[in-house]
Amino acid sequence: MQLVRDIYAAKAATGKPVISFEFFPPKTAEGDRILFETTIPALLRIKPDYCSVTYGAGGSTREKTLLIVDRIQKEHGLPAVAHLTCVNSTREELRALLTQIQSLGVKNILALRGDPPGGGEFLPTLGGFEFSSQLVAFIREQQGFSIGVAGFPEGHVACKAGKMADWGHLREKISAGADFVITQLFFDNADFYSFRDHLTRKLGVNVPLVPGIVAILSAAQIKRFTALCGARLPESLSQRLEQLDGDDEAATEFGIEYATRQCEDLLRQGVPGIHFYTLNKPHSTLRVLKNLGLA
Repeated sequence: MQLVRDIYAAKAATGKPVISFEFFPPKTAEGDRILFETTIPALLRIKPDYCSVTYGAGGSTREKTLLIVDRIQKEHGLPAVAHLTCVNSTREELRALLTQIQSLGVKNILALRGDPPGGGEFLPTLGGFEFSSQLVAFIREQQGFSIGVAGFPEGHVACKAGKMADWGHLREKISAGADFVITQLFFDNADFYSFRDHLTRKLGVNVPLVPGIVAILSAAQIKRFTALCGARLPESLSQRLEQLDGDDEAATEFGIEYATRQCEDLLRQGVPGIHFYTLNKPHSTLRVLKNLGLA
């Protein structure tokens, strides 16, 4: 199975963008069926380069995340990235988990600090790690993995020192051994360009900085998402969503149009690829890729 860092290097040589998708572990058997019988087959028709599978707060979906990653790789031959967090895990537990991950033939990990179950303040586990940079360094010691980390164009919501400090912490994660960065969702490309320019020009970062994009499905949903992750809704976007509140069909169409414009601009500006937060629904992502001529 390919390493994600090699995927980005190979595509960079051809001048083509890497296209990747994120899925989350469903909470029901019906959700599982839809994911494997409808969502994944539909998205695989456009031949993505890899996908990732999220990890529930507090590691609540640990086994299911690995089950989905393993099944995607074995049934479809698509490289899959397993999310891994510091929450509720000691070093030895993480070492055992990495051994399990390797035994499944999984070679790619997105290393995150993670969120505690139920929200609230993050508290490191005794015998575990406090920062994702420590987790990255630990995974790098095990060898054989390509490691991704999260980046925040507007700064992490929990970083009270501001986005410049947060971007410095990202530089620490890269120095610890991260191969690529996938960003939190954002809706103003200027935020991404400021983030990219600061990291590359001032902090000397040279790994792929990959924008994470979501196509809005409803006004209420995106307001919940942005409240949780701290992403900003530009005033013009916020006003349009207010007009569409309660009309999910119109909001979905608007979301496809908005995400298409975002991606067109990002691709013109030479991003190495685009990571789509699919929300386990293929329709909008496929429409955006078709609009971009990449489906």
